[in-house]
Amino acid sequence: MFKTTFLAGLACAFALPAIADITITDAYARSSGMMAKTGAAFFVIENSGDEDDQLIDAKADISKITELHTHKDMGDGIMKMMHVPEGFSIPAHGTHALARGGDHVMFMGLLKPMAQGDTVNVILTFEKAGDITVEIPVDMERQDAPTMAMPMDGAGDHSGMNMGN
Repeated sequence: MFKTTFLAGLACAFALPAIADITITDAYARSSGMMAKTGAAFFVIENSGDEDDQLIDAKADISKITELHTHKDMGDGIMKMMHVPEGFSIPAHGTHALARGGDHVMFMGLLKPMAQGDTVNVILTFEKAGDITVEIPVDMERQDAPTMAMPMDGAGDHSGMNMGN
């Protein structure tokens, strides 16, 4: 019996998909100020695994809605912020940066102001790695250069976004 159970367990172990090793680095969150209705989180996702993974969702208790967003060039110098329901690909042995003016986690309908030194708890859901909880510090003073010009004061185009109001 031991031999059969051991072999069945061994077969199951090899049948399971490999889980990518995901690490979150250089994380911070911010809004444009104490009266802002929106905020965002930025970080680098590192995948040290042998398979690509996909960030497919984010949840946070700081806002009514938390979504994965990016900016799309609409032409004529107009950038539109938009939800990315399929998420972001993180290549095997590679990284994907969520940065100002690019891909990011968007907090819409903030339930409280984001203040310097606070922490935002975010649950990131990956297709293969599953849920990873990250404590992201609020850094209102960080001056990373955006990859594209886009205001973080809620003035970005969120047309069609139901902010739960």
